[in-house]
Amino acid sequence: MTRLYALLAAVFVAALLGGAWMMTRGGNGGDKFAQCRSSQIAGGADTIGGPFELVNAKGETVTDKDVITEPSIVYFGYTFCPDVCPMDSARNADAVDVLADRGMSVTPVFISIDPERDTPEAVGDYAENLHEKMIGLTGSLDQVKAASKAYKTYFKKNEGDEDYYLVDHSTFSYLVLPEVGFVEFFRRDETAEQMAEKAACFISKT
Repeated sequence: MTRLYALLAAVFVAALLGGAWMMTRGGNGGDKFAQCRSSQIAGGADTIGGPFELVNAKGETVTDKDVITEPSIVYFGYTFCPDVCPMDSARNADAVDVLADRGMSVTPVFISIDPERDTPEAVGDYAENLHEKMIGLTGSLDQVKAASKAYKTYFKKNEGDEDYYLVDHSTFSYLVLPEVGFVEFFRRDETAEQMAEKAACFISKT
């Protein structure tokens, strides 16, 4: 009977150590963010995001390394957008404030997909009016297309008046971490609080 107890104890300890080893190894295929992910991404998270080169509000050419220096919420829109962009960007700014209340510093980033009208000054003013930390970016059409393609976003200029045309575009927001890259996206129907809750999970694991 003593040997049986000893054997059972050994099995229990082995199982416990095995579980601890799996946790330290990350589990779930080594994805340390697995518990935070709310949806599956076709091809994996590493297929979204990547290097970009754009122009900031000062007219300076910057790269993703210059911009993503802390956890960031990235959004593609344009300053002439009548409704969707202002609401989404304001929601993203609110999420940044909710995270700040939790002690987590996050930067909102607005990338224009309308470089024809969105000069560095225009996109800079737009971003500053939405949040003091928001970074506004524009660039040449080729630069904007490259950034959009990296994040698998869509945009198309509508025909019409050369000054008052609209631009169709996707409306996802992206959580991007420095040295990691894209980790999660947020849909339009998610609230600032829901975004902050999800973002906090990823940030806490970096």
